[in-house]
Amino acid sequence: MLTRKQHDLLMFIHERLQSVGVPPSFDEMKDALDLRSKSGIHRLITALEERGFIRRLPNRARALEVVKLPESAGRAAAAPPPLPSNVEPLFKTPRTVERDTSSVPVMGRIAAGVPISAIQQNTHDIVVPPEMLGAGEHYALEVKGDSMIEAGILDGDTVVIQRSDSATVGEIVVALVDDEEATLKRFRRKGNMVALEAANPAYETRLLGAERVKVQGKLVGLIRRYH
Repeated sequence: MLTRKQHDLLMFIHERLQSVGVPPSFDEMKDALDLRSKSGIHRLITALEERGFIRRLPNRARALEVVKLPESAGRAAAAPPPLPSNVEPLFKTPRTVERDTSSVPVMGRIAAGVPISAIQQNTHDIVVPPEMLGAGEHYALEVKGDSMIEAGILDGDTVVIQRSDSATVGEIVVALVDDEEATLKRFRRKGNMVALEAANPAYETRLLGAERVKVQGKLVGLIRRYH
């Protein structure tokens, strides 16, 4: 089994070979996987080579050959589950796409798992297609954790959120718990209680008094790098 980084690098190399016939440079691999140095890429390539997924071609600079892909890469059933119907995915590729764009502020990380500290600071902006955005204000959050994987939201994804203080039952929301913890969960109601429901059977649904939960926004888009 490959680690996420090993899988992402393998697929990035494979897609580049398929599209242009030349493997990416080490700098391109480093940028694609958001690594700080090329030494991490060397370790990943060595691991992939030892597991028989790639082969380095002798006497050729920057020459890599993909020998095989993980079985999951060829099975539709192994792909992430579809996103909710109101959510537009944007899977970023190395290729630059000329199109009208808008930008939204990235407000840090959101927990798709155990709640983390509330997010309040704009770390940087991210460019998104305008059709991903509806009316009102929007912001983005980087996902940390795996509690929403069955909703197609993976650790490392960036979610685009429409700012709102209310939600319809069944929508995926940013919920602020006790004014201290922010989490990404599906919104449910049970009587006078609010249920924050995970999309991973390893996590339990949190049932909280409605006064303890504030909706901060609703999921409207998702961005994934080189998947």
